[in-house]
Amino acid sequence: MNIEAFREYCISKKGVTEEFPFDEHTLVFKVMGKMFALVPLERQPSQANLKCDPERAVVLREEYDGAITPGYHMSKTHWNTLFLEQLSPKLVTELVDHSYGLVVAKFTKKMKTAFDAL
Repeated sequence: MNIEAFREYCISKKGVTEEFPFDEHTLVFKVMGKMFALVPLERQPSQANLKCDPERAVVLREEYDGAITPGYHMSKTHWNTLFLEQLSPKLVTELVDHSYGLVVAKFTKKMKTAFDAL
């Protein structure tokens, strides 16, 4: 999956915004203001950081050795770096959904109400 397809998938999800909070080269996707994906645009090969359940993160890193690694410049427990071209688009979208779902599940009651109203 290339960066453009990754971006299109992320922004198609409910409540998602994109911004450059760190610098002009790091694209961040947020749902209701909470980050679920980060893309360093100038890194080659194309990469994305996604949140992941800690136990699943370990399994994915073992199964996709070299294509999924501990999150670059992120919590190594809760984030993975995906090398997008080395993985199937189906797996990438599944992992985007997982990351998004982890963030949505942690919403406060007030945030959940606002999210549901979108």
